[in-house]
Amino acid sequence: MKHNVNLYLSIILLLCLGLNSYAQKIIISTGHSALVYHVNKQKQLEQTYFGEKLQDSAAYRNANTYELPALATGGATYLQEPALEVSHADGNMSLQLEFVSTTVKTEDNLTETVIRLKDPAYNFFVNLHYKAYQKENIIETWNVIDNQEKGDVILHRYASAFLNFPGATNYLTRFNGDWGMEAQMEEFLLPNGLYSIQSKLGVKTVENGLSSFMLSKQKLDDENQGEVFGGSLAWSGNFNLQFETFKNNSRMGDALKVICGINAYASDYRLKNKENLTTPHFIFTYTKGGQGQMSRNFHHWAIKYGIWKGEQRRQTLLNNWEATYFKFNQDTLVNLFDGAKKLGVDLFLLDDGWFANKYPRDNDKAGLGDWEVNKRKLSNGIGYLVKEAQNKQINFGIWIEPEMVNPKSELYEKHPDWVLKAPNRPEDLQRTQLVLDVTNPKVQNFVFGVIDNLMKEAPGITYMKWDCNRTMSNPYSVFMGKNQESMFVKYTQGLYHVLDLVRAKYPDLELMLCASGGARVEYGAMKYFNEFWASDNTSPFDRIKIQWGYSYFFPALTICNHVTEWGKQSIKYKLDVAMSGKMGFDVQVKKMSVKDLELSKISLENYKRLQPVINYGDLYRLVSPYLTNSASLMYVDSTMNKAVLFAYNLTVSEAQNYPILILKGLDPKKKYKIKEINLLPGTKPKCADDAQVYTGESLMNTGLKWYLNRSETSSVLELEAI
Repeated sequence: MKHNVNLYLSIILLLCLGLNSYAQKIIISTGHSALVYHVNKQKQLEQTYFGEKLQDSAAYRNANTYELPALATGGATYLQEPALEVSHADGNMSLQLEFVSTTVKTEDNLTETVIRLKDPAYNFFVNLHYKAYQKENIIETWNVIDNQEKGDVILHRYASAFLNFPGATNYLTRFNGDWGMEAQMEEFLLPNGLYSIQSKLGVKTVENGLSSFMLSKQKLDDENQGEVFGGSLAWSGNFNLQFETFKNNSRMGDALKVICGINAYASDYRLKNKENLTTPHFIFTYTKGGQGQMSRNFHHWAIKYGIWKGEQRRQTLLNNWEATYFKFNQDTLVNLFDGAKKLGVDLFLLDDGWFANKYPRDNDKAGLGDWEVNKRKLSNGIGYLVKEAQNKQINFGIWIEPEMVNPKSELYEKHPDWVLKAPNRPEDLQRTQLVLDVTNPKVQNFVFGVIDNLMKEAPGITYMKWDCNRTMSNPYSVFMGKNQESMFVKYTQGLYHVLDLVRAKYPDLELMLCASGGARVEYGAMKYFNEFWASDNTSPFDRIKIQWGYSYFFPALTICNHVTEWGKQSIKYKLDVAMSGKMGFDVQVKKMSVKDLELSKISLENYKRLQPVINYGDLYRLVSPYLTNSASLMYVDSTMNKAVLFAYNLTVSEAQNYPILILKGLDPKKKYKIKEINLLPGTKPKCADDAQVYTGESLMNTGLKWYLNRSETSSVLELEAI
């Protein structure tokens, strides 16, 4: 009955729009925000409003005097950066789009709107799709470009989103990066003209910067208030986020145009008759609650809709990489299982080096692509290791890098045509490896087979770490022949096809997304993965900023934080930093001191006990490491009965001014008992307020005195309502 009512409403809306198109508003709204379009007298769709949701829909008046197209097109009357640019079948490079119709479907928390546009001179259509998530205050948008012309149409630019913002003063927050220093936050005033964040790396596409950003009208020193727009492009290939600022422009006024989508670089896309292309999804939110509320909107959406099985508890693990690197055998690994059991983790993860026989994987120079078990190292196979782990009451996981190949491998010898490399150019190796051509269906089957064959051999595997350790250079697909223009795009489409196959057959297999660290972290991939490896840099001093940057768009349960040998800080500092996300270990348990092992076990037990709060609670960032020499954040559960607070000192100077810890997200009427945790028995708490009881009102207004006074010290507080 509910679906019939929705269909009836959609039909009525279509009829109304058809009879009186120019008087209609198209309102795409969540519980707190609204994006509004209208159809002008020339039948073109224009953006009327974007901001806080208004109670009276009549209040969304069209007061615009400048150009605010819903989707700017190239070659016709719009003279700035277009979102969509094509060559028609007859060679005409101009594009105009007129409104045709709209449909709306509502079900539970989700409203989906489709606006259909058409070029009046050609059978060329664009459907603008919008999903509005009411509770999460998130809008997800993408375009379906449909060619009904008699010949081929070439798409030169095909963005996913085009949004108009009034005013020429806009601050952009972006997240720069490179290996070992991912997600470094930077905020600045956008200059007049065109600024872009883009990637041409092919794979590992966010290595130099995330495809996520924030916009605000004012510099945001306080993340608990102020207008913020947050956006994230879900695409695992080359991307381009463009910000075009106009000041005193006769056609644009003072304005900002934001265009987000696939990078047009070397990516002309040919659409044959009756073919269509679906662009990547762009996820965005608007709030007046500052960067903190922007993050919570994204976290709530991601856990329910954006990542694979977001509401499923994540496993803690022990990885062997820093303990053994490539040098191990099955007896070595089985002995490490004892350490995993003693530590108390859920899972043992076998990293690189377990495969290849003709060219054994004893280093990173050989064997990649030959995914059979190395008989010298693992004579009884992976199945034996799985059973031995299960005998120790722990699960087993394994590392793979299925898109890559070493030239020194049987795969390369048998299928040199399966590798991306340009003819008449020297091989350009990165980490002594090349990229397989995932545009080729045979290669797609091979990549899927890496996972499928492992699961057939050892069905007890519960976890895989999917790595990717190089970008594309000198790329050329033998399979695609002379038509290389859309190779970058079709590689990503091929990758998604493989991941669709994996998830259809192995929905319960946990997958970690890795690319020399966090060089692939975006929601196009995360819809297939449970979590991601944030950085190969596991020094807790650096990780504080790295994890802080990711926290703006990705929930804690996705950010894998491991305690390792990196860094000279104390084991407590490492434990406290790792505990603030998805906790894991990469240590030699047998070499740990008695005290370090005991503290690790205590901290891991605390993490498991508090995992529902840390991984699923609301995040509040209290003290920024970008503004001070300290950092603090806290998580509060949905009932406001439990909270966990993390505090870190980075460096301390003689003239240090310490922040006051003003807590957030608590119930002002409830009383909370404070307990410092992650301490060995008999250790005196650092927090002077340990065991004290305060109201939420007091903690959120008076706060707590900062109690760490040495460099690289840390503390974790548990708050419980009594």
